[in-house]
Amino acid sequence: MNDQKPTGEVLIVTGMSGAGRTTAANALEDLGWYVVDNLPPQMLGPLLELTELAAGALPKIAAVVDVRGRDLFGQLPAVTRSLRDARTLRTLFLDASDDVLVRRFESVRRPHPLQGDGTIIDGIERERERVSAVRESADVVIDTSTLNIHQLANRIVDEFSESGAARHTLTVMSFGFKYGLPTDVDLVADMRFLPNPFWIPELKALTGEDPEVREYVLTRPGAVEFIDAYAKALEPVLAGYQRENKRHSVVAVGCTGGKHRSVVTVRELADRLSGTSGVEVKVKHRDLGRE
Repeated sequence: MNDQKPTGEVLIVTGMSGAGRTTAANALEDLGWYVVDNLPPQMLGPLLELTELAAGALPKIAAVVDVRGRDLFGQLPAVTRSLRDARTLRTLFLDASDDVLVRRFESVRRPHPLQGDGTIIDGIERERERVSAVRESADVVIDTSTLNIHQLANRIVDEFSESGAARHTLTVMSFGFKYGLPTDVDLVADMRFLPNPFWIPELKALTGEDPEVREYVLTRPGAVEFIDAYAKALEPVLAGYQRENKRHSVVAVGCTGGKHRSVVTVRELADRLSGTSGVEVKVKHRDLGRE
């Protein structure tokens, strides 16, 4: 008989309404967790059985369970205890002070789910009674009273991302201006200040991936100086994106056809930025190969 617990992480996300469950769930999803929202406690067992059938396709599962489940929520402690015998499971409890929760509900002009005919604070008090046992047994408790949504997302990343995992993905993309500016980019650089290898007969048919073109572009006045300075200028930008929990960004580098100068520059920028802490760098050539 195999008594080994099934592999894969299971996280129960719960806590006070208005304390940031949605922000936490979104951050977990960005980290690659499979997130299920507003799940009744009784459905946790069947959910985990289904994930076992996925044969490792869902290695990290997060289930948001809260008082929106009404009377069913009271069964969460018992269900959690039974599941711990069979799975490696953690509980995240999000909390905030009463006055902060009141302000948050007032700002979105929504009633508390347990408010009924009473006030927001009445709903908060009822909820605290219902979640007290869950809070006491939680593995991780985060008080979000002084956190904005970006700071909370960063706390989730710090707590639940894999060791050494990138906090930000940067795509450095080459393109040709004659085919139009790319959409959904954050920053654009223009390499048309350099001579165009297209007009050199022996380089015309080559691309920026060829060493002859690379040498030609990088030996033009101002080329290396620009690339070095631009890579240096992007360092605080990438650090700021991580602080603001911006998970993805695109830096587009253009030349006339997207075949020579921009391709070389993208490769050089990617090499210089590849060691940036917390950043995974990807390269894309939008127009390479187009006529």
